This record gives sequence, C-alpha cells and structure tokens, in this order.
Amino acid sequence: MINGQEIIFAPLLPWPMIAGISVLAALMVGLALWRGLRGWWLRGLAALALIAALTNPSLLSEERDPLRDIALVLVDDTASNRLGIREEQTEAALAHLEDALEGLGDIDTRIIRLPDGPGNSGTQLKTALAEALAELPRDRIAGIFALSDGQIHDEAPGLTLPAPFHLLKTGEETDWDRRLIIRNAPAFAILGEPVTLTLRVEDQGAVPPDLSRFATLDYAINGGEMRQAMVPVGEDMEITVTLDRGGMNVLQFELEEAPGELTMRNNAAIVQINGVRDRLSVLLVSGEPNAGQRTWRNLLKSDPAVDLVHFTILRPPDRHDGVPVNELSLIAFPTRELFVDKIDEFDLIIFDRYRRRGILPNSYFANIARYVEDGGALLVVGGPELASADSIWRSPLGDVFPAYPTARVIEEGFRPQVTELGKRHPVTSGLEALSPMTEDGPGWGRWFRQIDMIPDRGQVVMSGHDDRPLLMLDRVQDGRLALLASDQTWLWDRGYEGGGPQLELLRRLAHWMMGEPDLEEETLSATAEGNRVTIIRRTLRDEVGEVTVTGPDGAETALELEEHGPGEYRTEWDAPEIGLYRLSESDLEAVVALGPQAPREFEETIATAEKLRPLVTASRGGVMRVEEGLPDLRLVREGRAAAGRGWLGLTPRDAYLTTELRTAALLPGWLWLMLAAGLALGAWLREGR
Repeated sequence: MINGQEIIFAPLLPWPMIAGISVLAALMVGLALWRGLRGWWLRGLAALALIAALTNPSLLSEERDPLRDIALVLVDDTASNRLGIREEQTEAALAHLEDALEGLGDIDTRIIRLPDGPGNSGTQLKTALAEALAELPRDRIAGIFALSDGQIHDEAPGLTLPAPFHLLKTGEETDWDRRLIIRNAPAFAILGEPVTLTLRVEDQGAVPPDLSRFATLDYAINGGEMRQAMVPVGEDMEITVTLDRGGMNVLQFELEEAPGELTMRNNAAIVQINGVRDRLSVLLVSGEPNAGQRTWRNLLKSDPAVDLVHFTILRPPDRHDGVPVNELSLIAFPTRELFVDKIDEFDLIIFDRYRRRGILPNSYFANIARYVEDGGALLVVGGPELASADSIWRSPLGDVFPAYPTARVIEEGFRPQVTELGKRHPVTSGLEALSPMTEDGPGWGRWFRQIDMIPDRGQVVMSGHDDRPLLMLDRVQDGRLALLASDQTWLWDRGYEGGGPQLELLRRLAHWMMGEPDLEEETLSATAEGNRVTIIRRTLRDEVGEVTVTGPDGAETALELEEHGPGEYRTEWDAPEIGLYRLSESDLEAVVALGPQAPREFEETIATAEKLRPLVTASRGGVMRVEEGLPDLRLVREGRAAAGRGWLGLTPRDAYLTTELRTAALLPGWLWLMLAAGLALGAWLREGR
C-alpha cells in the first residue's frame, strides 16, 4: 500500500470574486510600497493570509493499492504458423516469454491464442488485439508480444497501442514454397464444348537456384483418371477441358511435390463448374390434332433452352376428300430429313397419338429404334391407335417397347396413382405431396381413357384403372424410352376435378429422358456447407450399404445412411479438414470439395514482418526472428525505444487503485484570521515608530 497527498481548494467565495480581491490587495500593497511605508511587506502577508482563508485550502490524503502491469501475448495457432518447425518455435518462444515475464515481477501475463478465422478469413490478429484492448485496462498494459509468422489477413483501422508492440517471427531463412493459382475458371460450361481455365504456378521465398523452371501438373474431372501436363513456373498457362456430365463437375488440380518446399497444401486447387446443356432439340410428332398436344407444346415452348420441332399429321395419305393438290397449303412432312439424315441431332423424340399410315416406312421405324439404343430418348403417348392394328408397336419400333398392348381400350373414369416403385423413382417421387390428400390418396382429377398394356421389362411408376400400368420407364441399352398409356393429361392441365401436377410430371419425364443428373434412379451425391457434408443416396432398392469416404490424406471412413424418404437415404458428417473427398457405395462414386478454391492461409506462406511493421514502428517496438535466438526482457521508460540488440522492452505503467481518501484543512478559519490580524498589527506598529 502506498500513500499520496495533495492540496485541494474549496473556496468560500466564487473564484472571480477572490481574483478581484487579490487584485485590490495587490494595488493596496503596491501603493504602500510607492509611499515608502516600512510595513508594506507585512500588509502584503496579511492580505495573503486573508486570501488563503477565502480559498479554504485542504490536504487530501490517498491510500493506494498498486496494480500489476499486464503483458499481452498473442499466439498464432493458424494453419500457416503450423508449417515446418514453426509450431515448435512458437511454443518454445511462449515458454521463454512466460519465464522472462515472471522474472521481471509484478507483471500479469495474458495469453490469447488465435485459431483459424471463420470461413476463409485467414489470420485475424489485429481484430483479436483490438478486442483484447477493449476488454483490458489500457493504463496497465506494459507490452504486447505477437508470436507469429507475420502472415495476417485483417485490418483494424484506427488501432492505437498503449505499449510497445513486439513481433517474434517464426519460420526459417531458407524457407521457400510453390503454389498453384487458378487465375480464371468459369462457373458454368456447356456440355461437350471445350472450356478454358487459366492457371499459374508461383515460387516464393528462398527458391533453390538449381530448381527446374517447369512443374508437373496432374488434373482430373469428377475423380476420374488423372491427366498430366508440364507447366512453366511464373507464367500464366491455359488448360482446356471438356465436360460431359450435367450438373456440378469437380475439377481437381495437383502439382507434384518439389524438393524442399514448405508445404503441399497449396499445391492443389479445386474448381467446381456447373455443366449445362446448350440447347435441347425436341421433335414432337402428333398423329392427329388432339387436346393433349397443346399441353406438350406449351410445356416445351415455355423452356427457353428447348428448340422444338412440331409436326401434326392433318392430312394422312389415305384421306380422299377431293381437294385439288394445288390448293393444299400444308408443307410436306420431311420424313427422310427428320428420321434418317438428322435424327441423331435430336435429344428427345415424342410420338403423340401417332399411328402407322404409310408416312413412315418400317425402315424409318427401325432407324428410330437404333437411335434409342445408341443413346437417344423416345416418349410415346398412347391413345386408342396404340391398341389398334395401326399401332407403332407393330413396327420394328415395338422391339424396344417396355410393354405391349392387349388391343383393349378402357374408357372408364380412374384416378392415376403412383406405384410403390414410383414413390422411390425421381420422376414421380413426391408428386403426391403437390396436391391435397384425400381418403383415396392425392386429390387428383380423373382420366377417362387408358390403353391396356402388359409390361415385360422396365419400371411401372404410375398405375391407372384397376392398377393397370399407366406410365412405364425403361433403359434400352444406352437410351431411354417412356410409355404413357393414356392421352388425357390435358384434363389435369384444364383443372378438371381439381386437376393434378401435370406440368411437374411432364417436366420431370422430359428431363429424365434427356439425362438430367438430378433425376437419375441410382445416384450418390454430396453437398458441403463449411465442414459439414450431407451425403444423399437415391435408389430404387429397399436398402443400401455403407458409404466409404476417402479423405485428402487417403484415410477412409465408413458411414451408415438413414432412410429419409422413399428411395432416399442420407447422413451428415463433419469432415476433419478441407480438400477433395471421394465417396463410393456399391458401383457408384462421387466427389465433393470442402473449403475454398485456394485457402487463404496458404496463399502466402513465407514468414514476413512487413504486415505488422506499422504497429511495431508506431509503438517503438521491435522484430526478432525466433530462429536467431530468444530475447531478454527489460523495463524502459515511456517514450523511449523499447527494442535493441537481443532485448525487448516493457514500459512500467505504475497503475494503482485508490482504497481510501481523507481530507483535512491546512488551518482552521479562526487561525487564518488571527494570523492576518497579527500581521496587520505588526505593520501598524512598525509604521507607527
């Protein structure tokens, strides 16, 4: 405990009046001096005694408890400061500082550890320092020490420091590193067309003089086979890739390790590009005008990415109505051009209530069947003609049909239903949830015509009258075929009896046939949000096995999936680190990228003091390399340089806490008056002689 004393004043009159009295007294003393009165000085002392009495001086005594100074130590635990021997250097420097600060005495050490910043924000040292200064009493901070590689990524405008700031820099003088930079990568790319990415390889630090100026780059698309290229160091290079899968594509780039480089973590980059189709070509052939063709036409025309070619057979060859040929204005049906020369240019062919009438010979139907087997898509919408002798099932095209007609046309009201298999199929899964439910199922309107079909392969996803097959899907070698055994989807379109989800059904159906990845029956996919990975497995089977996840370091993790809905299994998993993860289940594989394309902590890895130099200079602190030795600590006066050869300084703050205050008058009022009277009497006596 220490004591402090000072004189304070509690004037009996306002200070302006006391000042006026003081001026008047000074004039009177001056007049006495001018007149040569021998007691002028006693008059002045008497006036001073009276003025002192008016100011009422008191002695203020304090009892104080001294407070310990604070040394603030910021420890960089981020990823870049764990490279090489930096983590060991940091811990050794921290232990040395703790011992040295304890040896100085009366200093509290506050240690703040800096983890990796949220997201991709990097090292937030200045932000952590500003927060600490806001919480701690600034008048007790004697010194600030940062144990870091100096690679920070934040700013704190207006940050002022109450004490010297010192940087103990980790790392080695011989450190060097190589990193891969993705200069330019598009977010979208058209399937089947080349897309160009711009890459750059850069070397940093003390690069060995005999190092090759070329690097080996390995890259792969969606976890496929690695390809290799030689790229120059320090120059932009373009790489051209072609995507063949719709949806999100993951491109992985990796540089082969160079001798002695600091880390491999920035030798890899992950790029995600969404593959989209350019424009889809659809051929719609209506065998005759009907109410349903408008539904198909409106659906396909509403999609700007679809080029629709639509023909309606208004005048079949067997029609004889006596109209002269020169008065017909309809164009000829370009059958050879559509079904022979350019058939492979179509992504989807739709036969809407089409019947054989001699317009298309059997060789053309055989070519359509070949088109399907080679990867094309065919949708057949059946009306009464599908069950007749003119049915296209009776042509060579019938060889790829998933079912055959019984020649029976059912013209009774029925409500379409999703089968048990359909509840798991992505084309029809969840359709029932789009309409209000009733006791008999979803509140869909009735249809009044169905062609009786007997399936012999494929998948029945919707049923109609007496659970007969209504919508059948099938894969024919590399292609796809869908068969809808009714032509009355238009009833839903017009809202009959409440209608139904016809647009969503037909949209899914068309996109499934054109190979939309989100509508595949057997899929394994994963999405990432931060380090949380959501794995989704869609299947038509009743159960699935474990998903094996292979991390960037090659470690494997087996995860069990839980059923989330019909045909959908999923789980969530926290990945231990950023990077590319490979997933596999049965014969399905997928990849997912965690973290940013280029983690900020590894953009610059060579230790530096330049980013913290302004704080060091402004506070007269110092920078020392841990590699060159650990510093001694000294106490220096405020305002003086706080760093020298082999030592760093702290500024004692002499802070204290006042525990008690006591106030006592210097002299009582009557004593001041007696003193003034005595002096005045002395002046009178002296002058009276």
